[in-house]
Amino acid sequence: MAAVNLKQLAKILNLSISTVSKALRDSHEIGDATKERVLAKAKEMDYTPNPFASGLRRNKSKTIAVVVPEVANNYFSLAINGIERIAQENDYHVLIYLTHEDIEKEKGIMKHLENKRVDGVLMSVTMNTSNQTHLSDFQQKGIPIVFFDRICNEIETAKITTDDYISGINATKHLIENNCKDIAFLSLGDEISIMQKRKSGYLEELHKNNMEAKPERIVKCGNDDEMNYQLVKELLTGKNKPDGIFASVEKLAITTYQVCRELNINIPEEVKIICFSNLETASLLSPSLSTITQPAYNIGKTAAEVMFKYLDKNKTYIPNENIVLQSTLHIRESSQQIV
Repeated sequence: MAAVNLKQLAKILNLSISTVSKALRDSHEIGDATKERVLAKAKEMDYTPNPFASGLRRNKSKTIAVVVPEVANNYFSLAINGIERIAQENDYHVLIYLTHEDIEKEKGIMKHLENKRVDGVLMSVTMNTSNQTHLSDFQQKGIPIVFFDRICNEIETAKITTDDYISGINATKHLIENNCKDIAFLSLGDEISIMQKRKSGYLEELHKNNMEAKPERIVKCGNDDEMNYQLVKELLTGKNKPDGIFASVEKLAITTYQVCRELNINIPEEVKIICFSNLETASLLSPSLSTITQPAYNIGKTAAEVMFKYLDKNKTYIPNENIVLQSTLHIRESSQQIV
């Protein structure tokens, strides 16, 4: 038997569409006997509510947008999985938009979403998002935004992050404890909030240990993989190459592995490496890669839970809230001192 829609179900029951709809939603306006009759017939006729259509009647699209720099990065893939789980529990659809670290593309996506029916946006900004005017303008349209990972402090809303500053301290401290005397930090742009915190943690730990923070040891990388390769190669072919490298993201650690292989630099005997990463194969690399692993899935899940807490109340304004989840240091071969 083919499933029926709401109009057909109402006709079979000889009731108005409004009455059937209210009965299915357990409205106080409908008597218990009518509710039982409607529910029994709906089950018999295999009736399934259309979440999009019901959303339109409540002026909701039952759709949220997720805007991220990329999905090749394991972190964002895991975060999206967490978001989708909560969205599905709330009968919502998820639209995913990629900025590819392009600020103009980010602006275009937000402009597009102003006119496209979405109930909310979960967002991690590009590495070049220094001016947030397009985001504050978007927020003024009455569509809520929740930031996760890469946030904009100037925008008042909920922000879900990890303990980047503390993790930056812990990663640098670990390298120092393993006899590193000259540590380089590979950054991915200066504008991203997480990079500023990770770098601050790195500098703080150097200061604690009376180690000089050399400007040339902070290498500003970008979205161009070939350029990043050359920057790391220059770092490791200099007269005084560092003996420790703290990569702010996993792709810069992988680039460092590639450069070391080309230059026959032994990891960890000549240079020790640690990085922020959710790479599932980190333990399978040769040598296995030491990582600060972010709770990416839970960050995405928490961001979605915060969004739906306000959507359920039909509120478009989300007050400022900073939720920080803890990352985990996984020590492996790449950063350990050879005994």
